Amino acid sequence: MAKTEFIDRYKDPFLVHLEKRSQVTEPKNLYEPIQYILGLGGKRLRPILTLMTTELFGGKVEEAMDAALAIEMFHNFSLVHDDIMDDAPLRRGKVTVHEKWDINTGILSGDAMLILSYQFFESYPPEIFKELTTLFSKTAIEVCEGQQYDVDFETRDDVTIPEYLKMIEYKTSVLVAAAMKMGAIIAKAPEKESSAIYEFGRNLGIAFQLKDDYLDAFGDPETFGKQVGGDIMENKKTFLYLRSLEKANQQNRESLLHLYSIKPEDSTIKVQAVKSIFMESGAVEDAKYEIESYTQKAYKTLDELNLPDSSKQLLRQFGESLMQRTV
Repeated sequence: MAKTEFIDRYKDPFLVHLEKRSQVTEPKNLYEPIQYILGLGGKRLRPILTLMTTELFGGKVEEAMDAALAIEMFHNFSLVHDDIMDDAPLRRGKVTVHEKWDINTGILSGDAMLILSYQFFESYPPEIFKELTTLFSKTAIEVCEGQQYDVDFETRDDVTIPEYLKMIEYKTSVLVAAAMKMGAIIAKAPEKESSAIYEFGRNLGIAFQLKDDYLDAFGDPETFGKQVGGDIMENKKTFLYLRSLEKANQQNRESLLHLYSIKPEDSTIKVQAVKSIFMESGAVEDAKYEIESYTQKAYKTLDELNLPDSSKQLLRQFGESLMQRTV
């Protein structure tokens, strides 16, 4: 099955369910921004993973729809609030919620999305509901912790690569991991299996975020959706930056520290200068190596799963499609 066919098999019915369950009601200024952010597209990676994992473990896709919707709603809630914190003008190539409406609307609509995401679990029987919400609450608080680490790093000059990796694990990959484990829970898979699929998602999620950081600097502006070089403009201490500080020569190191202490009117020159240091230092190659390393760690956990080889191959294919992406 071609990659797009495979993804569309889950994505299309999910989008129908999303449309049905996210109607605009009164007050419009609360619900229209929710529909707007949900309608901006995106890969729908997390809900697709919930649906796919449910089916791989022998469950019915229809039964996983509300959990998939909870994950997607929560993910988009976090984007609305992240965009406010980052003062980001664009999301998926379109104006962000707080720019289109205002900051107060972004905060309140985001709050409503968080509450709605919990409501979607109410369709599950008590035992499954408890497992799903326990995992979801643990994940939600980790996402907040990851976001706080990210904010803290902005004013710290001693951030290490292990700390950075922990931050992206909490901020991004635990949600990917939880999306997959939820599918296993809904399909009533044994604990050993649901834990192994969680580890698969966690490692794949770290690889995914490292790739995202790489694309933020070196992606194609036409296809990336976000502002290319946004992390550099915001002086974000990504893997590329931290590894460059470790490996660059004295002159480049000083230049990088200086460039990350300023926010010039015209950021184009700054972005190009920083990217040159990233390349010269070898940080770009190291980032590619780490992306591959975490992808392989994810594949290794597939050996622990009691699934047919064809199912494991599907998971591997999905991982490869994520890592080969350019957007």
